[in-house]
Amino acid sequence: MVKYGEDYVLNSRGMKLFTCSWRPEEQQEPKAMIFLCHGYGMESSITMNSTAIRLVNAGFVVYGIDYEGHGKSGGLNGYIQNFDDLVDDVSSHFSSICDKEENKGKMRFLMGESMGGAVVLLLARKKPEFWDGAVLVAPMCKLAEEIKPHPMVIKFLTKLTRVIPTWKIVPSNDIIDVAFKESHIRKQVRENEYCYKGRPRLKTAHQLLTTSLDLEKNLHQVAMPFIVLHGEDDKVTDKDVSKLLYEVSSSSDKTFKLYPNMWHGLLYGESPQNLEIVFGDIIGWLNERASVTNQRIETELKHA
Repeated sequence: MVKYGEDYVLNSRGMKLFTCSWRPEEQQEPKAMIFLCHGYGMESSITMNSTAIRLVNAGFVVYGIDYEGHGKSGGLNGYIQNFDDLVDDVSSHFSSICDKEENKGKMRFLMGESMGGAVVLLLARKKPEFWDGAVLVAPMCKLAEEIKPHPMVIKFLTKLTRVIPTWKIVPSNDIIDVAFKESHIRKQVRENEYCYKGRPRLKTAHQLLTTSLDLEKNLHQVAMPFIVLHGEDDKVTDKDVSKLLYEVSSSSDKTFKLYPNMWHGLLYGESPQNLEIVFGDIIGWLNERASVTNQRIETELKHA
């Protein structure tokens, strides 16, 4: 059984952010802590719930947060004014959980899907020695060409960003249609009142593009252990850049999985058989690393 909890925290700008956790009902010691970072327009408590339950059933404790402008958190729906602020909010909340006395000596893994993958990579850049590893699911290191407007349109819209930042005028395909292979999952996402629907807001699109360009240029800096997973038929984020991350990153512990005939939404948008394959790889990778005490924990225990 899984014990689920919800709470709100205030960020540095005085905004209420929704947070949640999933833990084993019995008082057994979890193998490690996993911190979920959801994708653009998504949220934690509903869309990431099945992922969290799978992880808890595998012996982990799981934490989530809705970013500003997402899910049950405050802010204009679907609006990202500053990606760095978003990362700071997530870093502050997740770090505060890790710093609790009962969590000292536990391993900490980040897990991000799509835009959440970009959040994970920036969290690791912010505090490189803090995290023990990452699961990157179709990470937003580069937006797929299929969903990007023409370069001339991008140039024009970038100028407008300063004038009408919140307007929903970015031409784009319906991401829900191209992200999730299973039609009943597309229906669930559309019916979820906490998921953002509609065209991206100008400033949001600009922040996503700027962030992905920055990450693409600095793939070699990624040093933590990671597994990156991507669907071969992904039309939202670029699978070739996930492969490039695997090839050029400075990490000595890295794994790349490319799944034939799978789409962008690997965690809940595929068939039950495909989900078993994906989660088999994720949980296998986590189990292997959670079973070994690492240098960070040994150093912390010595200091304690």
